Amino acid sequence: MTDTLPRSRGAITAAPDAPVPSPDPRRWDLGTIPVVRTKHWFRWTLAAVVIFVLAQFAWSLVTNENYEWDVFARYFFSEPVLRGLGLTLLYTAVSAAAGFVLGTVIALARLSKSPLLSSAAWLYIWFFRSVPLVVQLVVWYNLGYLYPTLGLGTPFTTDFWIVSFPTVQLISAFAAGVLGLSLHQAAYSAEIIRGGLLSVDQGQLEAAASLGIPPRRRLTRIVLPQAMRSIIPNATNEVIGLVKGTSVLFVIAIPELFYAVQVIYNRNSRVIPLLLVAVVWYTIVTTILSIAQYYIERHYARGSVRVLPPTPVQRARVWLAAQWARLGDDVAPEDPHADAQKKTNDGGVA
Repeated sequence: MTDTLPRSRGAITAAPDAPVPSPDPRRWDLGTIPVVRTKHWFRWTLAAVVIFVLAQFAWSLVTNENYEWDVFARYFFSEPVLRGLGLTLLYTAVSAAAGFVLGTVIALARLSKSPLLSSAAWLYIWFFRSVPLVVQLVVWYNLGYLYPTLGLGTPFTTDFWIVSFPTVQLISAFAAGVLGLSLHQAAYSAEIIRGGLLSVDQGQLEAAASLGIPPRRRLTRIVLPQAMRSIIPNATNEVIGLVKGTSVLFVIAIPELFYAVQVIYNRNSRVIPLLLVAVVWYTIVTTILSIAQYYIERHYARGSVRVLPPTPVQRARVWLAAQWARLGDDVAPEDPHADAQKKTNDGGVA
């Protein structure tokens, strides 16, 4: 009679009456060994110093009357400040869009095989990165002293018989601000975009070319989606710098946020609370841009990672659910990112 019960390979069956072997006294029971945590004295000391400094600063915010929080609250949503904030956002949006569009063209010209286009692009980048932004703004605002009239007509003459405009009317303060910020931003954007394009493996371009894909489609469907992972962080830094860079528009009397704050504290001599108004609004705008940067980077990371990292909202939701489960008998939910990563490591589909 054969035994049909399944047996594991290499299993040894012992007789029922066989004596149980005694434990080897030379072996250690790892369960009885106490676990001693590593003491990070330097880290704890530095953390204590940081907490003390932050607590001291928070205490001074509450107790120091020179901050004048009542004045801060009075002017934070005032009409001149909100109007200046709107102009700041408008200049940032228009100049960033124009700067990156022009910067893309200049970056492609910089990578062109044409010596003329490449040299012209290099000269543009060299010039506008060499001249300070405030100087460019003043030059554009006072361009009428150099060219009193602008128009179209006979080439190499001043006979503008087709159309002509007085330069002072054509280039207003708003136009001078947009021109200065856009042309200045385009020079930096061109180098950021060029660096992102160069980061893409050239083998993919060769493979796409061998498949007969047109150059424009290779750029928009293969190169740019991969280059965006390198472009987005630097581009966001430039946009954030542009938000703060609009503060130099006060030199041409444009009432953006910093100019509006200056006008108010020059009248009432409440310098610190009004400057805090500008600081808080700039911080809010840059925080929103930083959050947008995180989600845009996460979107373009799909081609480089198998599983996208969880967002802060997803992490907070999992943590709250785990803490709630600890209060009762509910089973704490597993981290979806960790579960997907485990499936990927086991060879499954995440």
